[in-house]
Amino acid sequence: MKKENKEIKYPVGLQSFSEIIEGGYVYVDKTKFIHSLSKGKYYFLSRPRRFGKSLFISTVEAYYKGRRELFKGLEIENLTDYWEEHPIFHLDLSNRNYKDENSLIKELNANLEIWEEKYGKEKCDRDPEERFAYLIRKAFEKTGKKVVILVDEYDKPLLSTIDRPELAESYRHILKAFYSNLKSLDSYIQLAILTGVARFSKVSIFSDLNNLRDISFEDSYSEICGVTSDELQKYFQEGISEIGKQLNQSEEEVSNMLRRNYDGYHFSRRSKDIYNPFSLVSAFAKNDIGSYWSDSGTPTYLVTLIQKMNLPFKNISPIEVDRVYLETAGLLASDPIPAFYQSGYLTISSYDSDTDSYILTYPNEEVKEGFLKFLLRSYIPEMRPGSGFTIPDFIRAVRNGDAEVFMQSMDSLLAGVPYSEKGSAESHFQNAIYLLFTLLGFFAHIEQRTSDGRIDLTVETHDKVYIFEFKIDSSAQTAINQIKEKKYWLPYLTSNKEIFLIGADFSTKTRHLSNWIIEHIK
Repeated sequence: MKKENKEIKYPVGLQSFSEIIEGGYVYVDKTKFIHSLSKGKYYFLSRPRRFGKSLFISTVEAYYKGRRELFKGLEIENLTDYWEEHPIFHLDLSNRNYKDENSLIKELNANLEIWEEKYGKEKCDRDPEERFAYLIRKAFEKTGKKVVILVDEYDKPLLSTIDRPELAESYRHILKAFYSNLKSLDSYIQLAILTGVARFSKVSIFSDLNNLRDISFEDSYSEICGVTSDELQKYFQEGISEIGKQLNQSEEEVSNMLRRNYDGYHFSRRSKDIYNPFSLVSAFAKNDIGSYWSDSGTPTYLVTLIQKMNLPFKNISPIEVDRVYLETAGLLASDPIPAFYQSGYLTISSYDSDTDSYILTYPNEEVKEGFLKFLLRSYIPEMRPGSGFTIPDFIRAVRNGDAEVFMQSMDSLLAGVPYSEKGSAESHFQNAIYLLFTLLGFFAHIEQRTSDGRIDLTVETHDKVYIFEFKIDSSAQTAINQIKEKKYWLPYLTSNKEIFLIGADFSTKTRHLSNWIIEHIK
């Protein structure tokens, strides 16, 4: 709902429903989903960070507190006459750094102590799960109303310890016991909703909760978070107009820019296009198109996964994945692709009913560029002043055909690329160069197939083609010979572009390009 104010207020970073409504901020009405969820009892929802999960939980909390005045003019007013107050246990696990085993216990205790002040301290010396069970019963007995349990960012303790398996296992045991109350105390519970980024696993902390319904991939809930195209036009038309004035663009041109940068998410087989809500409200608040979501931070657990699994980037987007696998992949799946999807860096592009599989792609330009920058930082050390590498000089050299210049520049940048063994060095080196060229706006292919093999890397500009073959602890001559013997340049002979063949050898001893050979054949 949008308040009629002279100055439109956009709720950047706000997660409190009552603060948004009472403060007169723009609110995209999602209250119909509260009515829909009231028909069941136990739910789990996975969505990327900063996608509106906490705001929705806050909206549910306000509804079950009976605060009808906050919902005036919203959809739920026409859907229900039920506005009774219930006892609420709202647990937000995003507020702590989980560094040791006591961190999780301290966070649970902090919440339990607040609830015990209201409902009774008789069991305050027991374990967290016992205290929680007692409070659920006491809240029901004291109020005569069943309790509402809302858990926000349930997975923060587990994601924070993904590189510390022993601590993660300890946290799983604690949380599993704590959440087991959702099944054993069913008769005292009105509604329970758990949200997070990573999906739960059937063999993990919710293994006993066969009554928990995962709505993360359901068509009917695909719009529960985020902004649809219709909602964009309904709630943000003034914002589109203001950005147009600021950038001297028409409303149609602004809408196209918003779509390219922030739209494109899909969370089910038949999902509408969903815009990233954080990026949208940030753009309208600042009257500019920027990289707001991708610049707001990258989950550290993704860095850990990438470093562990030494990913080849040639198949990240688009990539086809089995539907059942994606929908059931748990927190620590051996394949990192589900983690990229859950974190919002990949999204469902289409569904193939014949193979029962999803095609995943980058949702939009903001995410693609942000993701590649994030990956590049994990493969190449920071570009320090005096390193011999500057982006403008590198781009000019590639565009002008100064292969010797950009190879020297690239050698300066890639010195110190991390690896643990020869095979790791080869993969790291290839991925780092691919990311570098792609981020700087060049069309790059990794391991492009030909009739007689695969080209390590091909980079194209509007009038030039660079064909690379890399060797590790070998020789540049061996690399250039392979290009020639396998005639990797043949597919480009009719392209009317200059063709450069580059054979290079990377030394794991010096962590430099030990030598390279450049030949210009056209």
